[in-house]
Amino acid sequence: MPKIVDHHQRRVELVDATWRIIAEKGLDGATMRDIAAAAGFANGALKPYFPTKDHLLDFAFEHIFAQTNRRMREATQGLSGRAALRAYCHEILPLDDERLNEARVAIAFWQKALQDPAKAAVHDRAMEQWRESLKLLLADAGYRGDDPENSVGAVMDLLLGAQITATLSPAHHSPQKLVAQLDTLLDALV
Repeated sequence: MPKIVDHHQRRVELVDATWRIIAEKGLDGATMRDIAAAAGFANGALKPYFPTKDHLLDFAFEHIFAQTNRRMREATQGLSGRAALRAYCHEILPLDDERLNEARVAIAFWQKALQDPAKAAVHDRAMEQWRESLKLLLADAGYRGDDPENSVGAVMDLLLGAQITATLSPAHHSPQKLVAQLDTLLDALV
């Protein structure tokens, strides 16, 4: 009798290994062999699921985006106003090793998206979802400005910029500093 394989579960296992290897070694340093070994598979076992490292990167970006969204829902459940807005933002900020590793994958994806319109479109859709959520959260928190689009942009710039700066200059961008920067911006907006 042939072995029954849960293909979705296998893809998730490969993506979990992928984003951890990319976070550790960078996109250029991550090989398909490394990813397969980290997931406990033979190198050739990846091809049916992800024919190229580029396909793996796409799926890894979508995976970390989904993980972040899940954490956002959990973190904001039962909260409202500024507390909900702040909790939502904390799930994007690289405040722990997991979120810092996710930032590294996002940065690798951004690098590819600069030259790939399909990847840029995936990123735009993801960020538009966050912008819409932030606009609602800002309003619920008592936003007192007259340009919500600009204010949402400022929050997004802080959150996404923090992913870059915390990755490249961790000594100068500790979690405490990132939270303080976010609180300073939120104080100005709500």
